[in-house]
Order: sequence, then structure tokens, then C-alpha cells
Amino acid sequence: MAKNFTPHRIAFYIGIVAVWQIVAMTGVWPDNVFPSPYEVAEDLAYSASDGSLFYGIATSMWRLILGLAIAIAGGVVLGIFMARVEVINKTVGSLVLGLQSIPSIAWVPLAILWFGLTDGGIIFVTAIGAIFAVTINTYTGVKNIDPHFIEAARNMGAKGSQLITAVLIPAAFPYMITGFKQGWAFAWRGVIGAEILFSFLGLGFLLNAGRSLTDVSQVIAIMIIIMGIGLVIDGVVFTRLENKVMSRWGLR
Repeated sequence: MAKNFTPHRIAFYIGIVAVWQIVAMTGVWPDNVFPSPYEVAEDLAYSASDGSLFYGIATSMWRLILGLAIAIAGGVVLGIFMARVEVINKTVGSLVLGLQSIPSIAWVPLAILWFGLTDGGIIFVTAIGAIFAVTINTYTGVKNIDPHFIEAARNMGAKGSQLITAVLIPAAFPYMITGFKQGWAFAWRGVIGAEILFSFLGLGFLLNAGRSLTDVSQVIAIMIIIMGIGLVIDGVVFTRLENKVMSRWGLR
């Protein structure tokens, strides 16, 4: 994570805030249209003091974690079956490619009809937005395994679930990590988008509440929090994990 905050990047973000403050001070746009960094920070402090910010973060995060866990589990299983069973690849595989092109937000109307305005609907949108990226990368990883490795494992007695857990998944893991990273990004967008439309707690709800109240400071403040969480998770979890796996496999 420290690598993400090099002096150059810190200076860059300070420069953005400085330019933002200067533009706000010129009065080109009124405060209710283009608030200053101070006003946004003030809104963040108020949201933090009354607890709504932390509750919104916690709500969105547990929906993200649950939806992403479902997507990873389902995507890994489906990707392995697609890579190992040609009939599934020729049938389900084409469907997966088609469904991947559907934005996660497009699943919201269906989620509302199936689950109502509940956590289940938001988690469904989150999972469905991420599962296809995990599936395709898992499929690619398994397909790129040297057939000699699989044959050698079979000769040593590995078969069924043992072949999958001891050979296929470890060998395909560098590709799977890429799928997890892509899947998490899709899941994060999906959970926020679903919360905006469901208007049911979470950071997306706070974002929509700011829009409803014409509170631009709150909208920008929540957007900054969403971006910040994205940078932290990507840097602390997935980039580190990806670097560790790639280094262990001799790919970096």
C-alpha cells in the first residue's frame, strides 16, 4: 500500500485539491453547485460524527464481501467445469460470454422483482456483476495448464476433487487472481449502483440522499469515500496478493 502513496502521487493529489480550492474561491459557480474542499470535508466530519458514514460503509462492505464470496465460489466452479467439460464450454460458455456484456446495474429491475427491496436483491446484483469475470479468468487459467502436469498427476493417482484442489486450482491461480481483482471492481460498482436504485442503506443510499437533498457536498464527500475504499482494497488486498502469487510462480 505504501507504494501507492509515493511523494509524486501525494503531490499530485494535493495539487488537485489546491486547484479545486482556487476554482471554488473564484465564485464561478455557487457553493451549492461547486462546493469547496473545506465544505466537503465539513460534510464528511458531520456524517462521521453522527455515525451515518460508518454505518453506511459497514453496510456496503458486508454486502460486497458476501456478494464477492458468492461470485468467486460460483465463478471458480463454473470456470473449471467449462475448461474440463467440452459440452458445458460450448453451451454454458457462450451464455457466460453474452451475460458478461450486461452491466450489473441492468440486473437491478430483475433483482427488485425477485427479491424486493431487500439486502438479498443488492447482494444478487453484486454477485452477478462479478461472477462472469471470475468464471472467464478461471477457465483461461485451467485451459493454459500444461497437459503434461495433469497427466503426471493422474499417473500419481490424483483424480476427481483431489486433481482439482491439488493441481488445477494451484496451476491456474495466477489467472484466477486476475479474475478476483476484476470481479471485486465489478462487485464494488454493482453494490453502490444497486444501493442508489434500491435506496436501502449503504454508501449508495447516502449518495442518493445527497442528490435528493440537492446537497452537492454530501454527494462529492461520499464519492471520495467510495474511491478511497476502492484504492485501499485494491492496494492492500488484491495488488499485494497478485504480486505475491506472480512472484511465487516466477512471473515477476
